[in-house]
Amino acid sequence: MAENLNKENFLREVFDYENNKEWKYEGDLPAVVDFWAPWCGPCRMVGPIIEELSEEYKGKVQFYKVNTDEEQELGSVFGIRSIPSLLFIPKEGQPKMAVGALPKNALKEAIEKELFAEAA
Repeated sequence: MAENLNKENFLREVFDYENNKEWKYEGDLPAVVDFWAPWCGPCRMVGPIIEELSEEYKGKVQFYKVNTDEEQELGSVFGIRSIPSLLFIPKEGQPKMAVGALPKNALKEAIEKELFAEAA
């Protein structure tokens, strides 16, 4: 199940942007962060897909959700202008952002390409 993030656990588990100027991922597994809001129709379509993928990739990928209404600072740190926005975080290297409601097969392709391609 995707874990909800607030600023405090984001700084601890994903990226401590208050103390690091350069990207430094804090997690042990590659991750996907879903930036969403309750009023966003496309977000409600992506939400169940994220939950399904969190089961399929259990132990391989950590899934997080950030409610941009409640966590506006996190949204602004990543320049979120439209939602849903998904941040793909590989274990090493820079994260990549995808904007819009992607279907499940496109999300799986993005996970494989962005999170596992370099490891192969």
